Amino acid sequence: MSYLTYTVHLNLEIGDGFFKDWPNPPNKEKHREILEKSYKTIVAVEENKKVIGFINAVSDGVLSAYIPLLEVLPEYQKQGIGAELVRKMLEELNDFYMIDLCCDERLQPFYKKLGMIESQGMIHRNYKFQCGRK
Repeated sequence: MSYLTYTVHLNLEIGDGFFKDWPNPPNKEKHREILEKSYKTIVAVEENKKVIGFINAVSDGVLSAYIPLLEVLPEYQKQGIGAELVRKMLEELNDFYMIDLCCDERLQPFYKKLGMIESQGMIHRNYKFQCGRK
């Protein structure tokens, strides 16, 4: 397995099974668009060049970055891939003042182990467009 950082065109196969349990997930084309249009994307790739995990960041490129997505295919979870993706992204973003993410409360211990601190925030969700803008 290898970890690759992308800021432009992603010429790898994206595996099936991402966005598990999402009621209105992005299709593969939107998924690729998300990864390619992000400020930074890191992917975990099998030897067969298939993406099995990813993390992305959006940023102003000056002061702040936000990590909206971290996903590892279900059959590859509990192997340290997600933690390694987070570590690598935090290294890539280490010269920003703020690196934020929102997660469900049940996921907070995972991120705390990786050096992040609990915070409060507010969110708005428009589930109609969970699959991506048209």
